[in-house]
Amino acid sequence: MAKKHSGPSKPLVADRRGPPPARKQKQGQTPQKPPAKGGFGRLRALLWRAFLLPFRMLWALIWRLGLVVCLLLGLGVAYFASTLPEASEMIDGRAAGSVTLMDRTGAVFAWRGDQFGGMITAQTISPFLKAAVVATEDRRFYRHFGISPRGMASAIRINLSEGRGPLSGHGGSTITQQTAKLLCLGVAFDTDEWPSEREYERQCRRTTLWRKIKEASFSLAMELRYSKDEILTIYLNRVSLGAGARGFEAAAQRYFGKSANQVNAAEAAMLAGLLKAPSRLAPTHNLKGAQARAEVVLGLMRRENYLSSAEASFAIANPATLSPAATARAGGYFADWIMTTGPRYFTRNTTEDVLIQTTLDQTIQTATEQAVRRVFDDKISKSSKAEVAVVVMNKEGAVRAMIGGRDTRTTGAFNRATQARRQTGSAFKPFVYAAALELGHTPFDRIRDEPITLNIPGSGAWSPSNYSKTFAGEVSYTQALAQSLNIPAVKISEHIGRDIVQKIAWDFGLQDALADGPALALGTSESTLIEMTGAYAGILNGGISVQPYGITSLRLLGEIEPLAGRTGGIGERVIRTQTAQELTFMMHEVIQSGTGQRAQIDGIEIAGKTGTTQAARDAWFIGFTSDFVIGVWMGYDDNRPLKGVTGGSIPADIWRETMLAITDQSKPGPLPMLRDRIPPEAGRSPIDSSPEKPETKSLTQLLFGLFSRQN
Repeated sequence: MAKKHSGPSKPLVADRRGPPPARKQKQGQTPQKPPAKGGFGRLRALLWRAFLLPFRMLWALIWRLGLVVCLLLGLGVAYFASTLPEASEMIDGRAAGSVTLMDRTGAVFAWRGDQFGGMITAQTISPFLKAAVVATEDRRFYRHFGISPRGMASAIRINLSEGRGPLSGHGGSTITQQTAKLLCLGVAFDTDEWPSEREYERQCRRTTLWRKIKEASFSLAMELRYSKDEILTIYLNRVSLGAGARGFEAAAQRYFGKSANQVNAAEAAMLAGLLKAPSRLAPTHNLKGAQARAEVVLGLMRRENYLSSAEASFAIANPATLSPAATARAGGYFADWIMTTGPRYFTRNTTEDVLIQTTLDQTIQTATEQAVRRVFDDKISKSSKAEVAVVVMNKEGAVRAMIGGRDTRTTGAFNRATQARRQTGSAFKPFVYAAALELGHTPFDRIRDEPITLNIPGSGAWSPSNYSKTFAGEVSYTQALAQSLNIPAVKISEHIGRDIVQKIAWDFGLQDALADGPALALGTSESTLIEMTGAYAGILNGGISVQPYGITSLRLLGEIEPLAGRTGGIGERVIRTQTAQELTFMMHEVIQSGTGQRAQIDGIEIAGKTGTTQAARDAWFIGFTSDFVIGVWMGYDDNRPLKGVTGGSIPADIWRETMLAITDQSKPGPLPMLRDRIPPEAGRSPIDSSPEKPETKSLTQLLFGLFSRQN
């Protein structure tokens, strides 16, 4: 029997499947309308989605690209960090070595190649220099993680505002990024891959988006691998600072003659200022520009509180100046000569840092430059393009000074003292008379200066003449040389034999091809000034040949023992001592009563010879005291004739001005020459008195005569 249930009955399952009962609306509540159904709402939704679609696609592209970049960046950082060596191995990145040239006292006067003054560290350099570099290049260096997004964004904005590409111009690079560039992102210089170190460095400085990504990876890897001071140390040692200086130590030595550990605030600011444009602002070329840039750097140091107002004001009021050696820039032509004549693998092609002590005397070099400048200012037209060359050496051949052109502050230029081969003119005549004296003639023998005509095979008749177009009649050998008479010189040369004259000139150092015809005696052969000056040194040296030299020792940086000694000096005997003394006497008369009188200096014995070639295309004066030989040449590079200039005029003036400065120091003594020893046969005419054509002596006869005589 079914039970009865009291109370409300439960809903059936079927009832629960139907719509839920309507909820009772609370009192005061506005009933909500159902959403509008129809085409307008759907259209609006579609339009909104279409509008957002490009942004969604762009965002998807950006975050995916960002993910790829981050992935590549992370892989790059990991790779570079695993391959970076110890920081100390990355200090010196030069592919070639350098040469430091010192004068005879050991003072540095020139540098060649990229100089590396030695390792410095961020902890040991002057605090002023460290502050100047950080304030100028990367004031947040110690706070960022290797790259500066803020700096890069600012650089892109500036580049775009100035009409350049976003990556062209300002780079916004941190010191870490600049160091990465200096390291070429870890790619070492390879001579098989790169034609030159310059091309290698140019490639390392390229700016592309892909290279920027690699640079960022390398920079982050450096920050991971090294400390901040280690990164700064690499930077301080590798950066280029003009005038061939690599690193701040080399630059400080080059410009101020002191270590980078010792520079003051003004000097530090100038060095840091060079980072902007090292070639243009190098103080050896543009001191005013370097000082102006240093003032800007001092302002940055003050702004970053590295300097007080008083310190900054004092440094601005007392700007840095160059050291005496850097200011003088003396001996550029001399340094070039050393580099071209020294051992190739320790000069031009060196892979080591080489120290070369030379024979240069900076006092004499400066005096020589001043003498040339003074004579040209006083006696040569401002518009003249005439050039000059001067060589000063002692009697053993040590070159003390050299000028290869009027621009004495240049380097790498054509050196007219060592490279220009010019006709020697009458400066060659002493070798003619040396040959005659060696064969028994005397300074007092007589010869007629008169018209002659010689028949030259293949050329016909030739009639030499004197510069004055007149004839002196009978004269002594000494008078003929003093007055630089041409016809006596030709007669003597033809009488004793040209081969003998050539042999003596060759042995004295004129080792270029000598003329074969009778004009040999008049100096139609070509030679360089340094060869001629060395040959005259052989006469002063008692008839023993002299090879001019400029190197006294050569050693590697850090080594004590030299690898090589001097490269020239005393050679073999060419003529007898008596012959050299007689010839010196004759050349002394050139100064006393002949064409070289403008070279006279009161109280000092001088011997020398003038030389003027055809149409005055070359003017020479070479002379000596008991201590020094000076050779002077003047002419045009294009071989044009000089106007109103002979060897006894402007070249003799330059010689005298230079020798005056030298004799203040050297106090020369008497010349080693013949003194009042007139032989009994003096006054004879060994050439003109012979009714027949004299026999020409052969080279064999000369050698026999030389070996049969006592010295």
